[in-house]
Amino acid sequence: MNDPGTGTIAAYVVGGLILLFVIIALVRAVRIVPQATAVVVERLGRYSRTLDAGLHLLIPFVDRVRASVDLREQVVSFPPQPVITSDNLVVSIDTVIYFQVTEPKSAVYEIANYIQGIEQLTVTTLRNVVGSMDLEQTLTSRDQINGQLRGVLDEATGKWGVRVNRVELKSIDPPESIKGSMEQQMRAERDRRATILTAEGIKQSQILTAEGEKQAAILRAEGNAQAAILNAEGEARAILQVFDAVHRGDADPKLLAYQYLQTLPKIAAYPSNKMWFLPSELTNALGTFAKGFGGPVVDESARPAGTSPLGDDLPPTTLTDPAVALAEARRESAAATADATSSGTLSGTPFNPAVELGQRPGRGAVPPRAPEPEPPADA
Repeated sequence: MNDPGTGTIAAYVVGGLILLFVIIALVRAVRIVPQATAVVVERLGRYSRTLDAGLHLLIPFVDRVRASVDLREQVVSFPPQPVITSDNLVVSIDTVIYFQVTEPKSAVYEIANYIQGIEQLTVTTLRNVVGSMDLEQTLTSRDQINGQLRGVLDEATGKWGVRVNRVELKSIDPPESIKGSMEQQMRAERDRRATILTAEGIKQSQILTAEGEKQAAILRAEGNAQAAILNAEGEARAILQVFDAVHRGDADPKLLAYQYLQTLPKIAAYPSNKMWFLPSELTNALGTFAKGFGGPVVDESARPAGTSPLGDDLPPTTLTDPAVALAEARRESAAATADATSSGTLSGTPFNPAVELGQRPGRGAVPPRAPEPEPPADA
């Protein structure tokens, strides 16, 4: 006979197994998919559907989750890869790829491991691209290499359900021996640029100095010319005034004789004069001197005593007013400075705003003093 206790235990075991089966079935039937994640579901070994974010119900023991795919943009850094350039130099290149899965089904069924596939495709494409460039082009053509890599990878990974967004080269490391040669080349290039800049600065300085000396010489010449003209006009005015005063005073032979006697001691006072002669007939000599003083062309009998051959008024003097002469000299000086500046500019040196002082008149120069007051007319 069967033991009733044994039957009860068996019933409890069966009930527990049934309860466990139900719990497992419920757990397998309910699936919660997080945000930015896609779940690929297979039914009886075949692709069934792709679950998006949210709560989903599956048929227990019929539906099975094949893979969970991250839909966010991912960043993968590949280890340095040795690449040979067209000039037979081995460079080490680090690559970083930014990609995103757009078709979870293709990413699961079209390739076994899409990350490994992207890495190997990047290495082979990088060798093809860099192999057609020399070292200098490789170091200066990062954007070109990135663009070619991205185009090839995006086209190849499209059927995998992966979109390559960016490809960046982290570093390009040439051999150590080449690094030393590159440093020497860069140092020589910078020394050459420094020498050229120094020569250009010396040339510009000499040109500016020559222009300044030219302007100063022109101004000095203008000043000397103005001074000579004014001195000549002043002497001419003084001679006319003396000539007019002598004739208006109606000097007679007695006055001239007196002046002659006053002058003789001065002539004898010079140490170089060892002897001097006195005419025997002083009166006749003074008379002849007085007649010759007026000049042979002047008719003394026709001119009344006390009048001047020049008339009532002196002829107009050409001596200009000092203020007017100073203004005219300044205008001519400014014109000469402008002419010197234009000559220096046309000599081939472009205008440089940094050294504008000295290239243009009136920039940085000492402001001109106010004109001196005009002397009185009676002076």
